[in-house]
Amino acid sequence: MRIPTIPTPDELLDKGFRRGKKAADLARTQKIPKHMKGKKVEEVRVITACQVIKDKLKMIIDAVPIIEDLPKFYQDYIDITVGVDDMKQALGGLNWAYGIITQLEKDYGGRIRKGAPEKASEYRRQAYGRIASVANKIKKDLDFLDFAKANLRNMPTIDFEATTIVIAGFPNVGKSTLLRQITDADPQVANYPFTTKGIQIGHLERHWKHVQIIDTPGLLDRSVLEMNDIEMNAMVALEHLANAILFIFDASETCGFTLEGQYNLLKQIEQIFSNIPVIYLFNKMDILDYENEKEYIDQFIDDEERTIFISAAEGQGIDRITEIFDKIEKIDRSEDEYQ
Repeated sequence: MRIPTIPTPDELLDKGFRRGKKAADLARTQKIPKHMKGKKVEEVRVITACQVIKDKLKMIIDAVPIIEDLPKFYQDYIDITVGVDDMKQALGGLNWAYGIITQLEKDYGGRIRKGAPEKASEYRRQAYGRIASVANKIKKDLDFLDFAKANLRNMPTIDFEATTIVIAGFPNVGKSTLLRQITDADPQVANYPFTTKGIQIGHLERHWKHVQIIDTPGLLDRSVLEMNDIEMNAMVALEHLANAILFIFDASETCGFTLEGQYNLLKQIEQIFSNIPVIYLFNKMDILDYENEKEYIDQFIDDEERTIFISAAEGQGIDRITEIFDKIEKIDRSEDEYQ
């Protein structure tokens, strides 16, 4: 989503009118009959201003891809981040302005060309007034697109051909640390809630197989309808990208959430994404006396074959995780699945 620089209405008008004046100055130097020169100068000024403004609007419109043509992940990401309907409305406003200015260019160019010489400058002023009115009417659309540009600047680049593993779990359970251990990514790691403010991606190769690991923002143990935008980004990643989910438990509970609460979140994820296999990782085993806590921890283990005890900070158990990647197959996600 490479949205170009979005001008304000004043900047749009200033650029168009300045270019119109330069074109008019050039027209004055041409060999034109004296009685026609004034009309030609004003006609060129109006047409040039209109074309410059239209070119800028068209560049913005053309730079934004058709949202329905994007993969479902990007459609939902845009909707969560800035709103698809708002994006369409803003682009519709620019399309409207483009059409009106095209008509003004035709109408006032014709009036100047066919009218009396002494009326040329008056028609040009009228045209400029109408053009300014149109530009000011799309201020809210330009403001929104500038907002969208800022908020979509760091939209993740996804490799849809890769086998994708999504890391999920509560905040501060060690997701970013694990991503850094497994791949070449260097995500931010800090000891406070919602450390990960956006989707972070790392890559590795396993026996000529490209594996893409995605670290999602921290999820809270609550229904999807109650989730904030950061949490919803994580759910979008799970729905449209995951061929498998690495669900991380903080076995030490130093993240601030009980194992029971973490288990409840796991069950919610498994219910929503029943077609996606889950690998269970019990992290921070280096700061836990497992022998004394075994009975408590074991009650949250549903499948021992898919359970791995690790220390992401110390790199313990990482080899076992990457070996599992060899067995994960891509899930066939036809478009019909998301209609």
